[in-house]
Amino acid sequence: MFHDSQMNGLKAGVLTAALPYIQKYAGKTIVVKYGGNAMIHPYLKKAVMCDIVLLASVGINMVLVHGGGPEISGMLKRLDIPSRFVDGLRYTDEETAEVVQMVLSGKTNKDLVSLIGQLGGRAVGLCGIDGCMLQAKKLEGDYGFVGEITKVNAEPITNAIKNGYIPVIATVATDCNGNTYNINADTAATEIAIALQAENIITLTDIRGLMRNVEDENSLIPVVKVDDVKDLVADGIISGGMIPKIQGLKKAIDEGVSKAVMIDGRIEHSILIEIFSNEGIGTLFTK
Repeated sequence: MFHDSQMNGLKAGVLTAALPYIQKYAGKTIVVKYGGNAMIHPYLKKAVMCDIVLLASVGINMVLVHGGGPEISGMLKRLDIPSRFVDGLRYTDEETAEVVQMVLSGKTNKDLVSLIGQLGGRAVGLCGIDGCMLQAKKLEGDYGFVGEITKVNAEPITNAIKNGYIPVIATVATDCNGNTYNINADTAATEIAIALQAENIITLTDIRGLMRNVEDENSLIPVVKVDDVKDLVADGIISGGMIPKIQGLKKAIDEGVSKAVMIDGRIEHSILIEIFSNEGIGTLFTK
C-alpha cells in the first residue's frame, strides 16, 4: 500500500513529467476525431471528454470533431429505413440525410456538449452548416447525399476558441443551394485540421492503430511515412473503412499539420497517454 507521502510524490511526479508536453502544446491546436467504441461505452465517453477538458484547461486549443454512426443506424432502424454502405461510406438518400442532420447535430452533438459541461469544461456545439463552416458538393459516385468538402470557413471555430469554448463539431455540410450533405467524419476532421493548421490531429479507432494483420493485435505498425501509404493500400494492409481515415491523415501531414496519429479509443485516457509521453500509443503518420 502507498503511504500518503508516497501517493503525493507519485502525483507530483506525474505532473512534472507532463510539464514539457503541456509547454510544447500550450496555445497550439489539437483536433480530435471521435467515433467508434469510445462513443458507445459511457465510461470511455466520459474518459475522452475528461481528457479534452483537462487539455483545454492547461491552455491547449481542443477541437472535437465527431461522427455518430451507431446512433444514426439506431435511429434509422427505429424509423424502418435500411442502412447501406458503399466503399465504407453510408449511402445517404434524402430521408437518411434528414436523419443524419437530426441525430448528429441535434442529439449526439448536444449530448457531448452537455457531458463536457458536467465535467467542468465549456463547450459550444456547432455543425458544418453553422456560419457556412463546411461547404460541400455531392461526392462523385453512387453515395446519395454524401458530400465532398469544397471549402472550410474556420471563423466559427476560431471565434469559439478565442472566447474560451471547446468547439464540438457535427459533420454535416451544405451547398449554396441549401442541400444538406453527410460528411465522413475522418475527412471533415482532416479538412478542419488543415484549415486551422493544427499541431496535431488524433483519430480514435476501435483497434490499436494500423496493423499488418487485423487479426493480430501485436502486428501494430507504430510509425508510417505518408509516402508509403499508397503501397500499404496496394498490399491490402490499409483497406475498407481504414482507407478514408488514413488518406485523411496523410493529407493532413501533406498540407501542413505537424503530427497525425491514430490511437485506440478503447483504452481509457488514450488521448492523454498519446500527448503526455514520448512513445505515445497507436500509429504515428509522419513525412
